[in-house]
Amino acid sequence: MMARITIKVHPRAKRSAIGGRLGEAWKLSLAAPPVDGKANDECIRFFAELMKVPKARVRIVMGLTSRSKVVEIEGVPQDELERRLSVNP
Repeated sequence: MMARITIKVHPRAKRSAIGGRLGEAWKLSLAAPPVDGKANDECIRFFAELMKVPKARVRIVMGLTSRSKVVEIEGVPQDELERRLSVNP
C-alpha cells in the first residue's frame, strides 16, 4: 500500500502548509529555503506529520532538485491521503 502525490513546492514561506490544487499537482508552501536539502527535509517532515507515519516511510521519488516533486508515503492508502489533503487547506 503506497500513496503518491505530485506537489509544486514554494520554499521560504512563513509556515509549511498545503495550499490547494494546481492542475494535477498540490501547492505546498515550505518554511525552509531550497539550500542543502533543507526544503526536501521539510517536505518529508510535513507529510510524515500530516499522515502520522515515521519520516522513513516518506520518500521524494522524483524532483529532488526541482520545485515539482512526486512524494510516496508507504503504508498509507491513496484515498486517505486525498481525504487529509482536502480537509487541510
